[in-house]
Amino acid sequence: MTRLLNPPEAEPATSQPAPGAAIELDDVRKVYLMGNERVNALAGVTLRIPRAGYWAIMGPSGSGKSTMLNLLGCLDRPTSGRYLLAGQDVSRLDDDQLSGIRLQKLGFVFQSFNLIAQLSVQENIELPLQYLGWEPGRAKDRAAELASLVGLADRLNHRPRELSGGQQQRVAIARSLANDPEVILADEPTGNLDSVTSRQIMELLTRLHGEGKTIILVTHERDIAAYSRTQLHMKDGLVDSIEGEQ
Repeated sequence: MTRLLNPPEAEPATSQPAPGAAIELDDVRKVYLMGNERVNALAGVTLRIPRAGYWAIMGPSGSGKSTMLNLLGCLDRPTSGRYLLAGQDVSRLDDDQLSGIRLQKLGFVFQSFNLIAQLSVQENIELPLQYLGWEPGRAKDRAAELASLVGLADRLNHRPRELSGGQQQRVAIARSLANDPEVILADEPTGNLDSVTSRQIMELLTRLHGEGKTIILVTHERDIAAYSRTQLHMKDGLVDSIEGEQ
């Protein structure tokens, strides 16, 4: 089995990761104001996810799992509490700083793929590297390597509309790996796929976990969550239970 490609050259880290921890949350709360009403989307979450962990976040609608994913992905900030990503406190960073963290340390896989229709497979995979200022030839080589990793070496010049749903999700996974992220966040990654393709996507994510990636996915499907090593169940903005490895 081909191993995940060697990571690209990276800028020096701004801080050292906490030993063994990819993510640490300390009494994290998120409050939204809806008119005169305060909604406690997260009501005080304390959590530690180890490096190379494989976690599934589950819970009913309104449980806080989407808010949790947004905070973990630095798409939002906690109202209070502390969030450490690879040892760096990102709780109070401004929008530009959070954007930089997303580019450097996180990879995203979405239910709707979020590919740019006008771009080819290669160009979609290269996109994060362009934002990071990579030299075009080096970015092109990286994209080709990642396309090969997910089984799409012969689709580099295709547009998303020319691909199946499963192939589009493979492109999204390849793009999520472009910056060699600390953590891959997957939001319902099989929600738009049939059962056979869902299994193939989950086998790919499981393989990446086996090669050392930290994977956190949100799903409402128990058979998808079963691929993970740890299942976190949320209810009313709190962690209700954690099952499996910790």
